[in-house]
Amino acid sequence: MRPGIQRHQALAQYRRRAPVYDLELLAFEPWRHACVQRLALRPGDAVLDLGCGTGLSFDLLQRRIGPAGRIVGIEQSAEMLARARHRVQAEGWRNVELIHAPVEEAAWAGRADAALFVFTHDILQQPSALRRVIGMLRQGARVASVGLTWGPPWALPVNAFVWAAASHSLLQIDALDRPWQRLADAGVDLDIDCGPLGGIYLAHGRVA
Repeated sequence: MRPGIQRHQALAQYRRRAPVYDLELLAFEPWRHACVQRLALRPGDAVLDLGCGTGLSFDLLQRRIGPAGRIVGIEQSAEMLARARHRVQAEGWRNVELIHAPVEEAAWAGRADAALFVFTHDILQQPSALRRVIGMLRQGARVASVGLTWGPPWALPVNAFVWAAASHSLLQIDALDRPWQRLADAGVDLDIDCGPLGGIYLAHGRVA
């Protein structure tokens, strides 16, 4: 699929989903918590939130980096980013920078200590986006990702769930067997946590 067509489809999808996105992700909040925890953030850290959506991860990140830290949220959907901006304003956070752009085109002058990918499969399948992210990170920066993955062939209920969720939310259904592979190929030394039944994975590590 050509990038321009894919982006158009992504923008249309998230325009529809923006009003209910927080409710759709509610059941997966424990995985978001676990993913943020794997970043081992410290007060004063700068963290990239890739495909930040409505800013659901901001509060968890704020608790760890404190007012001296910085959150850079990157999101291509104007509707999703508007909700993230409202969240930031409502909480009075002064250390959040929101960038309205596809990840592969995003520009940020600093170097972050960590990068977070929460249910951003389509971003993870774009080498150009991952190269841009790596370019915005310090050497040794921490990276964590959580998302859908196939279970073993015999885990039919799990794979039915993955298929339904992926069909609803992803543009690229491929690579669900190892959705973290391109992140590893981009130079991140990853550990993978995935239960025996699969369904959801958690990858975490450091930029080599």
